[in-house]
Amino acid sequence: MAKNELARAVSPYLLQHAENPVHWREWGPEALAEAQATDKPILLSIGYAACHWCHVMAHESFEHAPTAALMNELFVNIKVDREERPDIDHLYMSALHALGEQGGWPLTMFLTPSAEPFWGGTYFPRESRYGRPSFRDVLSTVAKAYQTQGAAVAQNARAIRAHLGQTANSPASELTLSHADRIGALLADAMDPINGGLKGAPKFPNPSILENVWRAADRAGSESMRGQVCFALEQMCRGGIFDHLGGGFARYSVDARWLVPHFEKMLYDNAQLLELLTLAWSSTRKRIFASAAAQTADWLLRDMRNEDGGFCASLDADSEGVEGKFYVWTYEEIIAALGLDEGRAFAVAYDVQPGGNWRDEHSGQNVSVLNRLTSGDDDDNIWADARARLRAIRDTRIRPQRDDKILADWNGLAIVAFVRAAKTFDRSDWLDAARTAYHFVRDSILPPDRHERWHAFRNGVRSAKALALDYAAMAMAALAMAETGHTSQPYLRDAEDWLDLLWAGHQEPNGLLAMSAHDAADILLRLTPTHDDAIPNVHGLAVKAAVLLHGWTGEVKWLERADALLAATTPYVEANPAGHTGVLNALDLRHNLLHVVIIAPRDHELRRVAGDIPDLNRTIQVYASGDELPPAHSLAPLATDARPVAYVCSMDRCSAPAHSHAKLVDRISAFSGHRT
Repeated sequence: MAKNELARAVSPYLLQHAENPVHWREWGPEALAEAQATDKPILLSIGYAACHWCHVMAHESFEHAPTAALMNELFVNIKVDREERPDIDHLYMSALHALGEQGGWPLTMFLTPSAEPFWGGTYFPRESRYGRPSFRDVLSTVAKAYQTQGAAVAQNARAIRAHLGQTANSPASELTLSHADRIGALLADAMDPINGGLKGAPKFPNPSILENVWRAADRAGSESMRGQVCFALEQMCRGGIFDHLGGGFARYSVDARWLVPHFEKMLYDNAQLLELLTLAWSSTRKRIFASAAAQTADWLLRDMRNEDGGFCASLDADSEGVEGKFYVWTYEEIIAALGLDEGRAFAVAYDVQPGGNWRDEHSGQNVSVLNRLTSGDDDDNIWADARARLRAIRDTRIRPQRDDKILADWNGLAIVAFVRAAKTFDRSDWLDAARTAYHFVRDSILPPDRHERWHAFRNGVRSAKALALDYAAMAMAALAMAETGHTSQPYLRDAEDWLDLLWAGHQEPNGLLAMSAHDAADILLRLTPTHDDAIPNVHGLAVKAAVLLHGWTGEVKWLERADALLAATTPYVEANPAGHTGVLNALDLRHNLLHVVIIAPRDHELRRVAGDIPDLNRTIQVYASGDELPPAHSLAPLATDARPVAYVCSMDRCSAPAHSHAKLVDRISAFSGHRT
């Protein structure tokens, strides 16, 4: 079909390309059948709505009629949103890595009509520059190679496929916490003592790594290691990576100081950082963590929810075709907005310099990214009014585009973060938001009790079949919701159903979990990645969820599944422990789970006391007097006690009853002090 077919897509990223002169198709049987019928190679372009360089390549090449004509003549052109189909993205990004190339987006891969990758790259400029060949030269060269060097292309495709199908050797030993201790210490040594976070640039938040160091600090009793995590978070909160007017964190900073961000804002980053900020505040009571958590949560609620209460995927880095234009300021703009005296003082506090603190290469302007890196004052409340006025002015600018699709897995992360922050900061509105998002995803996208379950939703339309991480992330969300009151049983049933669906539909013979389900018919290979990415890997989350379910129910099958999954990941963890902090974090929970069982009225002080103690391995089970505990629970059958009571349990033992604030603190401290 000689036309662009993306107008019928659900994804905002694909819709961005619906007017291109390229004859784009969506990934699916029809496009693959066309390639086979015409014997044309496939040009696969993968990106996402908030991706700056995706926009650059689109403007340079996909909107350029002569380039589009060449693409249409030589290839079947397929566009994929990596967030809508992360399984396809991972497969072909892995293929690019197999070619020895560094990954990134846009991902540009060339496939045989059977969808086998044989060559690729990332961004290609329309004209040769940046040390890269021109995209039109690449198109001609690849098409000619496919037509005249069929044997070499086929050999390349076979070699890549064989590489993708490789599995690790059998584990040499059982995975133990000594692995986590070693990597925690190594990661702590790799922390930047001046700027926080891992050394060097660019700087990413790396929530899983920060969690790993925190857990290692808990096991070792190291205030120094815990301080490194807090320092990293503090520098992020001070840096330009944090939006000081609107709240929320950008994807990463391009420098080593957290000053200049890559301005896109992703739901998954902000969900994980909200959870870490909550933990840091619980431990330190530093105002900067509470302030950043509140501003991030408020931004998510204000700007990132759809009409049903689900959380949207991202905000673009660009507006008006320029990265960061919405966010940056000149000194003159600040003075005009706030007046001379207040403007000068604000400029000092937020590093707004007459000559700018960043040169915008797109416009050639020297501009300033608001930050508090040079300010010694943590109290930004004194600037609340000024920031509100500046935000009101900023809101009149052309805003970055929002990708408003709702992803089940990312929403699961956000729900967990909001539940934990709501309990810590006593914010019932945040808990209400978590509950609304949970039931929207449960009922509209990932129903555990219906045959069809999905990964994405937008404007009433569901797209992409559910993936492994959807089940694991929403199981964690269900378990977080179970801690919010006496109505835990429906949430526990959801968690059980989602984990049963995960194991039944995604577990491979090697014991690992594939991203795509067994019945996925439109993907060349079903890969089972175990390493961490910006988004948590399914294996770590699945182990965590199974361990927590065992703590709630006492059912041994959940512990057996967790242990089997840890065993299956062991060779991969041993080969690259720094890349598997998610699994190691789950291993820590497996050995050090601490569940506090409270049988008391909903608002009793025992529940507040348990929640006030910062511990990544603590879960709180709340029951009303007269409730029956699950038959296999470690405390069942429980003797009736009319007084409010709490018990502290680890995997294999429970404490004596605690009827008072002081006794419960003693019981928790005793159990927390005996980590394995």
